[in-house]
Amino acid sequence: MLYGRNDEQARISALLARARGEGRSGALLLRGEAGIGKSVLLDHAADLMAGDDGARVLRVTGIEAESGITFAGINQLLWPVRDRLDGLPGPQAEALRAALSGLGPSGEVPPARDRFTTGLAVLTLLADLAEDGPVLCLIDDAQWLDGATAEALLFAARRLAAEGVVMLFAARDDAFTGVGLPELPLERLGRDDAERLLIEHGLAPAVRDRVLHESRGNPLALREFGMAGARLPDGSRPLPVTDRVVARFQSQIDELPDKTRLMLLIAAAEGRGYMPSLLGAAREMGVGLGDLEQAERAGLVEVSGRSIAFRHPLVRAAVYQGAVANCRIAVHRALASSSEDADCRARHRASAALGPDEDIAVDLQDAAERARRRTGYATAARLYEQAAYLSPDMDARAARFRAAASMALQGGRPDEAEDFAAKAGTLTDDPTELARLGRVRAVVEYERGNRRAAARMMVEHAARAMPDDKAAMLRAGATYAWTSGETPALLRAAESLPDDAMVGGLAHLAGDDLACGVPLLTGLVAHARTTTPEPGTAAGLDEAAQLALILGDDEAALELAAAEAARCRLNGLIGALPGVLRTQAQAQVATGLHTDAEATLIEAISLACDTGLPNSDWRLSAVFARVAAVEGDESRLCAMPENTGGALGLLELGLGRYDDALRHLEAVPYQYSADTMLAMADLVEAAMRAGQPERARAPLDRFRAWADAVQQPWALATALRCEALLADSEEPYEQAIRLHEKATRPFEKPVPSFSTESGYAGPVVAPTPVRLFAPRWKSSSGYAPSPGSTAHTLNCAPPVSPALHRLPPRRYCSTASPHRNSRSSVSPRRASAAAR
Repeated sequence: MLYGRNDEQARISALLARARGEGRSGALLLRGEAGIGKSVLLDHAADLMAGDDGARVLRVTGIEAESGITFAGINQLLWPVRDRLDGLPGPQAEALRAALSGLGPSGEVPPARDRFTTGLAVLTLLADLAEDGPVLCLIDDAQWLDGATAEALLFAARRLAAEGVVMLFAARDDAFTGVGLPELPLERLGRDDAERLLIEHGLAPAVRDRVLHESRGNPLALREFGMAGARLPDGSRPLPVTDRVVARFQSQIDELPDKTRLMLLIAAAEGRGYMPSLLGAAREMGVGLGDLEQAERAGLVEVSGRSIAFRHPLVRAAVYQGAVANCRIAVHRALASSSEDADCRARHRASAALGPDEDIAVDLQDAAERARRRTGYATAARLYEQAAYLSPDMDARAARFRAAASMALQGGRPDEAEDFAAKAGTLTDDPTELARLGRVRAVVEYERGNRRAAARMMVEHAARAMPDDKAAMLRAGATYAWTSGETPALLRAAESLPDDAMVGGLAHLAGDDLACGVPLLTGLVAHARTTTPEPGTAAGLDEAAQLALILGDDEAALELAAAEAARCRLNGLIGALPGVLRTQAQAQVATGLHTDAEATLIEAISLACDTGLPNSDWRLSAVFARVAAVEGDESRLCAMPENTGGALGLLELGLGRYDDALRHLEAVPYQYSADTMLAMADLVEAAMRAGQPERARAPLDRFRAWADAVQQPWALATALRCEALLADSEEPYEQAIRLHEKATRPFEKPVPSFSTESGYAGPVVAPTPVRLFAPRWKSSSGYAPSPGSTAHTLNCAPPVSPALHRLPPRRYCSTASPHRNSRSSVSPRRASAAAR
């Protein structure tokens, strides 16, 4: 019976009732100290679900000894339903089979996929199971889950919506933090409930009062101290309650025979309760299963079938902590000798090491590589760290710390990556190794938003890199430099990589050489649109879509970004999706699809947090800022931490605050890309309306040169509109209106407020702004293109709801984009290529 947990039981019952009656899903994290009753509440939930026809309960308990074994928790949870894998989409089934077996169809460890594919597969599998009835997943001692399992289960839990799945996690107070789930903290019992719990022990009043005092309302302590009665551990020491419970268990253990204590220590050191390994070590040390009999009778362990389990994790802690070091080392050596699993053998060898040992370090490195190939990057980082500490050679130690840094970065832990890189940097002066460390540090800086510094670091360190690394580093550095305006770094990258069309094209644009730069980038975009990528290779579509945005080629950007998003969804490449979706959202904003863009951005931000890089929000907020400026939403724009000068300038222009608009827009560093060039066009209008036409000529010349180079109808029309403002002339204005009929950017179309029914009402510089704020949440942007135009073809479906906070699993099972708008759709050729 549960005492003092009425509110907690009610909350869990409500979650289960919604799953049963309404098919609604939910997740909850029970948090509290050891012995507070988390496991009992999970058992209560299982009992509630047990009577339902078709209901299924899946359980996993985190085991400290398995925290370094990739997907150990997934095996516990999903092994009973492994027969359902055939119903999953191909890439998801492959990822989950690898997680459950560790091997691919050929018997080899499969190559690494995106690390979130497994989480996606878990979500899809649970949704499929729930079609037969509600599903309850119980995750106990979540603080000891291996990193890959924790990542996969949390990815699924955050995306539960209407599947009829409930996931209940239980974790200690000081662990498993920042997971983004609703939490239910468990408090200690009040005196009345504590006394009710003690009634069954029939304690004398004086003893009962002491038990109540020593236990401090912890249910496990109440039970253990209640059973101990007058034999309580010394309460005069100022120890935490859990330590007193451990002391109580240790006093029980001390009363057992030597062989029983040794057998318990073998079980505690082995940790998993895996009988073959445990008994093999026991034989080496002259003990056996029969020696556990008295421990079973004392209720310290349970032996069933092929496993041994401690009654409570604190019992295991008491056994292990109470043993002398020499005995613990001997047990780990015996376990290493008897283990058939290479990862377990490496763990026990490391636990038995008395100092640096290259042979053990190699074992750990091999285990780290196996974890990496299964996308267990957090586990791989820890194993590489252990290997580094056990490396007698300083260069090998540095290389392993650097590998740990790389794994931590791939696992979405930039702070850990920086720490490992710093340790490696103090151990080596090898130029190649320092270059690799520089690459890690540059990526960390970029993800933190220090883009200019990241560009300089990446390009500088590329000079010392090996040829295989050098090109990739220079391309990354060039991209960082372009997005941050760090032109010197971009030019250095182009000098070092003269045959790369992308780097060269960007460098030419940065150097005002449009005649050379634009054709190079245009050729790359055209090649991406007409070439079917080889199966299993990086498609490069997102890079091409970004180049299309720079060139103002909206149709190409929309097609390429949608195709790449579809490819990522189809193949479960969730980690790459935030960047792809940002590109897609930029194209959607440019073409007036603000509703679609906001939905895309919400999804991107959610995924960015799950991929461990929440600081990438700065790259997404600029797109939000543009939407807010176009819609005239001053409060929303000003509340954004990353509102760019271009967005603020556009907002001020629309509000008629021309001097402020001019100040913001002139502060925008110009470069020959669509976004910055639009700021130049806005600057022309702001200067004219502020009565300072002399400040409009230079930006107009820049915009005109760029528009002539890219030859996009909307850009040429915008240039004509600006010329009309500067020349106070009707002819270029009318040309701009005609040209906009072929354009894809509705917001750039001049509002015909300067004409009357009888003709031109001159002058062009009228009190009304050339463009009005776009209405919010109308079809696209409220713009109705002419029938038959390209823009009309791309704008034929209503917008979708922006509420994409969660992604149902089926969203990733299709080649189509989740936004049901033809402007975001994939051509049949692209869909076929993605499916391959």
